[in-house]
Amino acid sequence: MIPKQADKEFRVLSTTAILGYGFPEASFMAGMRRNPHLIAVDAGSTDPGPYYLGAGKSFTNRAGVKRDLRLMLREGVRRGIPVVIGSAGGSGARPHVDWCEEIIREIAREEKLHFKMAIVYADVDKKRIRAHLRKKEIKPLACVPPLTAEALDASVNLVAQMGIEPIQRALEAGCQVVLAGRCYDPAVFAALPIRLGFDKALALHMGKILECAAIAATPGSGADCALGTLTEDSFILEALNPKRKFTKTSTAAHTLYEKSDPYHLPGPGGAIDLTQCTFTELGGGRVEVKGSRYKATPTYFVKLEGVRPAGFRTISIAGTRDPIMIKGIDAILENVTAQVDEILKREKIGGRIHFHVYGKNGVMGALEPEKKTRAYELGIVIEAVAPTPDGADSLCSLTRSTLLHYGYPGRISTAGNLAFPFSPSDVRMGPVYEFSVYHLMPVADQAIFPMKIVRI
Repeated sequence: MIPKQADKEFRVLSTTAILGYGFPEASFMAGMRRNPHLIAVDAGSTDPGPYYLGAGKSFTNRAGVKRDLRLMLREGVRRGIPVVIGSAGGSGARPHVDWCEEIIREIAREEKLHFKMAIVYADVDKKRIRAHLRKKEIKPLACVPPLTAEALDASVNLVAQMGIEPIQRALEAGCQVVLAGRCYDPAVFAALPIRLGFDKALALHMGKILECAAIAATPGSGADCALGTLTEDSFILEALNPKRKFTKTSTAAHTLYEKSDPYHLPGPGGAIDLTQCTFTELGGGRVEVKGSRYKATPTYFVKLEGVRPAGFRTISIAGTRDPIMIKGIDAILENVTAQVDEILKREKIGGRIHFHVYGKNGVMGALEPEKKTRAYELGIVIEAVAPTPDGADSLCSLTRSTLLHYGYPGRISTAGNLAFPFSPSDVRMGPVYEFSVYHLMPVADQAIFPMKIVRI
């Protein structure tokens, strides 16, 4: 559905940083009073880790997603404003898209809404990837090993990040709602204005900031709305909540968000060059951005994402307040690990354990620069991963009991070294996945992203 361009500007309402995070209804309605040409939201991320892609589950709550979508669909459909959702269900594979489609249909029945919807899938067949792999055309991203046939074979729910083209195709087909699988975050905000002739670099750069909604404002929030206005040579950002405002610092800072290169933002088919970019405060909590430039790459690449099963996890959460144990915690955990490993080796049991020690280096691990523990108490998470759920349970139980009664030098109490906040102390976490495909693949056309049009 392509709306008419008005007054040489294009207004985009971004509702929330991730669909399901929520937003104040007052902020949303303030955005609607600005008569946006598009309502869009990014629904996914790899930030929560590989589990959700592998398990085919959403990392956002269904009730939260339904609440956000209800407001967006109700106002968008009734006012004739396109609604675009990217990376549906969090990870954007077929199970996630189907899950989100079911919610949309449910809302339509309850609200008596009628509309034409495009569903664009991002799943990639392994045969296609193997063909490029044989030709040595698959490129790893930074800090990622080259893709192997073995890793590809073991991977599940393979997706590619689509760019603006599939979304444009859906809108050109007259669809008022577009539900897209895994998607380049800025694409849901930029596809329509680019189709209407607005500058590609400015639209994508604005989309890069709007994908996190009011996070780029001050104070930032991922659960609040933001409005972006494209003009012929700039874009303007503003918060829709009087508690927030955009500043040139907050806007420039978010331009760098999740990027290793401060001057170039890569995406499907090209990159945004920010070397000539300027940020100007207009007053009223608004910031104008100019100077973004787009440079196409000779080959159109899409980013592939895939995960493979890595076993099953069981954890136990414990704490200690013994200053003697805290002082010698490194040696204690090393000796407990060696003792458990010896039993595993002798009994031919597969698996691995890991200790997360909060109050010492639970967040940073080996990268923690502060080497001396000054805490008066430590939180210890025992993580056991094994090929089977029962194996993970056994490994966690063995490790927990070994640490609980380990006789470290200077120990006074023999009743137990650990305090457990919960009973039962051991908790099954289910299957474990790890990223196995995080690479670039060339595409000659957009047929890789099939589209289905339905009437709701």
